[in-house]
Amino acid sequence: MEFYNLKTRSKVDIPESQVTKKKMVRKTKSGEQTRYALIAEHDGTKLYKFVNEATFKASGAKEVS
Repeated sequence: MEFYNLKTRSKVDIPESQVTKKKMVRKTKSGEQTRYALIAEHDGTKLYKFVNEATFKASGAKEVS
């Protein structure tokens, strides 16, 4: 799976087995906002990839809280 490393400003390929997913919900003035992210680590740097709900559900990655 391809992630973008902001620290090195380069694209990084991470194996699907090392990717986890996380659902983040926060309260706003107008209700709740839900964000879906795929998370990986490369050379000590955490990488986040925000995706839509369909991609999140289709991913076979392990969900963390």
